[in-house]
Parts: sequence; structure tokens; C-alpha cells
Amino acid sequence: MRAIVTVIGKDRVGIIADVCTLLASYGINILDINQTVLQEYFTMMMLVDMSGCKTPFDEVSKALKSKGEDSALSIRIQREDIFEAMHRI
Repeated sequence: MRAIVTVIGKDRVGIIADVCTLLASYGINILDINQTVLQEYFTMMMLVDMSGCKTPFDEVSKALKSKGEDSALSIRIQREDIFEAMHRI
């Protein structure tokens, strides 16, 4: 299964490293990544492959949300099919 991870917050050193390290710890592979800094705000969107992840999706989602709260970031994950359905015109 593929999913979309979004990260938003004040820019600081190590955001990408922190998020990628957490994803790797669950066996989640990053397929594509796009990030930018708008003034002092960091935004990142990743397409990830969860086929190597043995942890239930809901637990991964909670871990990412918790990591975000600890780091003053918004970190969310959505299944790709749900993301696409929500963003169709």
C-alpha cells in the first residue's frame, strides 16, 4: 500500500532526518519527496510505500502525530486512495 505523508511547521534543522528516521524504523520506503521553506515555514509531502511495514496503519499514524506534537510540527499520513479521492475535482 502507498500513502501520503505531510509535514508542516516552523523550519529548523533536522526535520527531514527526524521524519525519515521514524519512517525507516517502521520499514516504510520513501518513493518521492518534495519539500520547501516559505519564509520561516517548512512544508513537505512524501509518497511512501508501506508494503514492508509490519505495524498497523493506525499505529504508524499515531506515532507520526505524536512525533509531530513533540516537535511542534503537524505530521499526518493518509492512504493514497483516500488522499486521491479527497482531492479529485
